[in-house]
Amino acid sequence: MKVGLVTYSPEKVEGFDQHVFYAKWADGSLFPAAEEMQNDVTCFCDAKAIREKPDLVAISKSGPALRKNRKLNIPFDFVCPTNEAYRNRVLSFIEELGRNKIQGVTLNLYHFPEEEFCVCPRCVELWRESGQNWTVWKTQTITDFIGEAKKRVKNEFAVEIWPDPFLAKERFGIDFEKIAEYIDYFHVPLSAIDYTTMYWVDMLTRDFIKILKKPVVVELSAEMPNDKKTEALLKTMAYLSRHDLKSILLLVHNSENARQICRFAVRNQELRCWFDKHGFKEMSRIIENWAKSY
Repeated sequence: MKVGLVTYSPEKVEGFDQHVFYAKWADGSLFPAAEEMQNDVTCFCDAKAIREKPDLVAISKSGPALRKNRKLNIPFDFVCPTNEAYRNRVLSFIEELGRNKIQGVTLNLYHFPEEEFCVCPRCVELWRESGQNWTVWKTQTITDFIGEAKKRVKNEFAVEIWPDPFLAKERFGIDFEKIAEYIDYFHVPLSAIDYTTMYWVDMLTRDFIKILKKPVVVELSAEMPNDKKTEALLKTMAYLSRHDLKSILLLVHNSENARQICRFAVRNQELRCWFDKHGFKEMSRIIENWAKSY
């Protein structure tokens, strides 16, 4: 199993096998391709684009898909996925990334905001013209977009998925089986402020490995401010290392953040003995590898 990083800076860190760089952010920021890294593209969340052109936003009966809309629990500002001009902008950016020597492209937030979206006049008309029921139309819309993106990616192609293993079709228009036909692996972020309570991470990882038809990568938040939370993160990694995962990715602010985690693991002899005592062979191997550099 590999261990990698998800970062906001295009810098590789020694001791990690895979590096994912955020090339397009939810706030609308765009960055040049990070060569020899997986480039992550936020598709239909773009606060800057919506500020400049408010009619881009996805609509529901409870109002727009904006963080400031307190009637909804929306973490980002969502563009309507059927806006052709915006879709083409995202596809062009993906194609531009592919002209560089990158490892590949990962898509995130490429779907509808929630179950009740989008009911703008364009979406309603497209749905009615399709002759499909609401959920089927949504999943077809999103699957078609992923297929178009795939044509523009020469190397590894992956998608992030919202950590809901059972209602993804109804909520977001995500059909795991259809998407699996286009991608090399699924990237599952299981984000948390800390992992001092970790059973849910193990549970969701088991669920996704069972139902997804392609390899699975799990991402954990790793911006840990103290030793207690860093130890909990490393123990969570240890439990996940017993599953059949392609890799575990750690979301960090920067390269020094990643190095701090490595140094903590290497120097904490009590924790390393705990891993050995309880048979976490893969986690012990990972730390032994870090010890070569840290």
